[in-house]
Amino acid sequence: MKRWDVVVVGEIYADHVFSGFQRWPAPGEEVHAEHYLRELGGGAVNTACALARLQHRVRLIGLIGEADRSWFETRLQGFGLSAQGLRSDPLGTGVTVSVSTREDRSFYTYLGANRRLAEVLDDATVRAELIAARHVHFAMPLAANLATRLFPLLRKAGCTTSLDVGYSPDWLRDPANQWTCRAVDYFFPNQTEAHVLTGDDSAEAFRDWASAMAIQHGVIKLGAAGAAAVVNGELLHVAPPRVEAIDMTGAGDAFDAGFIDGVLSGESTEDCLRRACICGALCTTRTGALEGLPDSLSLRSIYEQIYGT
Repeated sequence: MKRWDVVVVGEIYADHVFSGFQRWPAPGEEVHAEHYLRELGGGAVNTACALARLQHRVRLIGLIGEADRSWFETRLQGFGLSAQGLRSDPLGTGVTVSVSTREDRSFYTYLGANRRLAEVLDDATVRAELIAARHVHFAMPLAANLATRLFPLLRKAGCTTSLDVGYSPDWLRDPANQWTCRAVDYFFPNQTEAHVLTGDDSAEAFRDWASAMAIQHGVIKLGAAGAAAVVNGELLHVAPPRVEAIDMTGAGDAFDAGFIDGVLSGESTEDCLRRACICGALCTTRTGALEGLPDSLSLRSIYEQIYGT
């Protein structure tokens, strides 16, 4: 019996979201936002919260500043998630500032303690936490030398694994990381990231790349078009449910959680895709990455409405 259903590892941020600007300011000019939101951020937080809301036993591992611990503890508790897996670091919590007008959005990021995440994953105590899980999800661009040390250990312990590196073009272009893509059980790029890998954002190009690379389970997120998985060299497409999308923030991370939920339940690839698309779509119906995450009852209800029992 494993202690955790899922351990989620990755970069963690404090997000500061400024929105509703009428225009971009000129250098030295001040403009005023219509809305402001301070929220926990980073793909690791989003996917961990989504999995916890789906009633899984989840351990979140990452680095934050000690000054923010109380805020993290309170916010994560609302999702039934503990902050005990978060290590404190003197560099402080990473910060992302999002600034948007009606037409565009820009991000400003301070990595902070995330710079030392690789060091944490080499710690024996942390590795003991990883192998205590049924599944380990990496929401980060995992360094090749670290992957070669971790994946054999996790496979020996009977853990399945998944990887979402986010938009990390240098990582995606580096041939040294091709081994990691093959070693992980489930690889989750979106269309933009797949374009970096293949030079084309189509699902067909991703299928050809994944087949040539002998990727075990390649899954491409297609936004409003849903998602597709490469199964025996063929594409399996699933469309998302129709929703009134308000904010796309975190939709890909929620998708990852829905897919992992299916993996943990022993479901088929098609069913995993269906759960993933539902979670991703529902995430977009609320502002921010966390408020739209479905619970297990909502997921099951919508699944039955669309696909039957």
